[in-house]
Parts: sequence; C-alpha cells; structure tokens
Amino acid sequence: MISAPVVNMSGSEVGRYEFDAVELATDVNRQLLHDVVVMYESCRRVGTVRTKSRGMVAGSTRKLYRQKGTGRARAGALRTPVRRGGGHAFGKVPRDYSYRLPRKAVRKATRMALLSKFQDDQARVIDGLSLDAPATKVVAGMMRALGLDQASVLVATASYDAVVWKSARNIPFVRVLPVSDLNAWDLLRHRHLLIAREGIDTIRSEQGTAAAVVSSA
Repeated sequence: MISAPVVNMSGSEVGRYEFDAVELATDVNRQLLHDVVVMYESCRRVGTVRTKSRGMVAGSTRKLYRQKGTGRARAGALRTPVRRGGGHAFGKVPRDYSYRLPRKAVRKATRMALLSKFQDDQARVIDGLSLDAPATKVVAGMMRALGLDQASVLVATASYDAVVWKSARNIPFVRVLPVSDLNAWDLLRHRHLLIAREGIDTIRSEQGTAAAVVSSA
C-alpha cells in the first residue's frame, strides 16, 4: 500500500492519499526506464552538424605537379584531406538520431517512473491547485512553504491549466505538465513531484479500465 501526504496551497498537510501500488505498475523495471530515457534523449539530440568533404571544398581538381621526377612525394589535388584547407576524410553529415520504442513499453515506463516517485517519498498530492489569475508570487510562496524552493519540481495538473503554467514558468527548476503529458523522462529528471489529486485519480482509473479490458479478453 502506497501512502503519500496531501497538502494544500498553503503548504499544510491536510491528509494522506493511499492506493495500491499495482494500480500504477506491478514493479519498477530499471532497465526499461533506462531504455526509455535513452530514447527520449536521442530524440532530443540535434543532428545538424556538418563538415565539408573533399568534394565540397572550393578548389581545382588539377594535380599539383607531375607524378615522378620532382624528388618530392606524390601529390594529388589541393582538396585532398592531407593538406591544409582540404576536405575532411570522414566528414560529418546531418543525421536523425530519433527512434521509437513500442508504445506499450513507453506507457509502462511512465507508470513505473510515477510509482518510483511515491515509493521514494518524492511525491506529494496537492488538493485544490487552482488560481484565478497568473501570479508567480503565489506559486513561489507555495514552493517555499513546502520546502521545495531550492529543488527541481514537476507540477502535474489534472488538465491543461494556462494560469498555473504562466504562474510557474519563471520559477527556476519548476515545470508544469498536465497528467496526460507525463512521461518517464520528465518524471525522473525532476527530483520532486507535486501532482493534483484529480490527476492521480485519473491515472488510477485508466489503469483499472485497462486491466478490466485485459481480463475480459
């Protein structure tokens, strides 16, 4: 049984949130988490690097001097890689590093990463995360009251909330995402998780629906 503190926007603990760990994942597979994180990092990699090969360097293709009779080593054109200003022998070309793992594996890794946050006491459930207007001071005060003002925090809202996002976008090390956009990379990249009660309820209900479909099949 997993138990996490429920806090309000004032930073006070107002209860405990309990659920069965199986509702998120049966276990935490470190190898799967590693593979998924590597996939996300590869997809973020920019492969636009490019260097000129000998065919791209400006210059004549004429042989510098005759092959024999000069007493010097054999020489070709100016654009050869062995000469200064010539092209690269194995020049780098733009490439795409992205790839995709199976969708089920990625979703499973997300639930495993979420479960690991609760198991490591790095997750808190917030009750009533809502603002009438963008106010960075309010969110910063909430983080300070929770003791998270100097830590990296992932705030997971129940749905897309532009007001909360605008209120937290200027706070260092704080990222706001709806629960529908949660992924293993963001969950593991941030030290702490602050998730809305409605959000974790939605994730648990989705897992229960999926399990019912599997059992009926």
